[in-house]
Amino acid sequence: MTAPRDPAPPYDGPRPAAEGAASRPARGDPEDVLGRVGRSWIWILVSALVTLVPGILILVWPDETLHILAVLIGLCLLATGVFRFVSVFAHKEHGERLPGLLAAVLYVLAGVLCLRNPLQTIAALSLIVGTVWLVSGLLTLYTAIIAKDLAHRGVLLTVGILGIVAGVVVLALPAESAHALTRLLGLWLVLLGLADLVLALAWRAALNKAAADQPSRLGT
Repeated sequence: MTAPRDPAPPYDGPRPAAEGAASRPARGDPEDVLGRVGRSWIWILVSALVTLVPGILILVWPDETLHILAVLIGLCLLATGVFRFVSVFAHKEHGERLPGLLAAVLYVLAGVLCLRNPLQTIAALSLIVGTVWLVSGLLTLYTAIIAKDLAHRGVLLTVGILGIVAGVVVLALPAESAHALTRLLGLWLVLLGLADLVLALAWRAALNKAAADQPSRLGT
């Protein structure tokens, strides 16, 4: 889950060129580029689709083998890890980037584990996915609490809590068959994807509002 910042800080008048140059990185700097991408609502939307589409596919074709399920989940986790890594740079404070970075590493490692041995048991796959969702939900919840100027904090809190619940359910109620596991994982992927989709649309509305308010700020 991404955590975009406040799109438009209050305008407090023009700043000297030296101060502006010292306080922000060059536009060609990789950190600046990744930060602008991570703050884009389209990036958040694509991240939501990466979770939502596999969930729908799993629910539509629940009779596929565990091998296909493990590969699909592995690819989903890897892609989510990449999106989380880029979204880390949406935070300006380095201390606030740590939870997102840890979550990105966790997703990538879990994706590699799923793809490395797609013929693993149902219990092993449940353990991997449940752990990822639980830890990621805790990190998202932590980010939503400590970030002071976080846009749409309530949505991010909901996403964090949903991830925690998903992880606890998968870990506490392990499925006894591939069919039951498919239903469970597909359902949670759809719910998490929808939550991210709501966040993307809310972030788009915040950016549009900030763009509309900017002329009035400059006018004052």
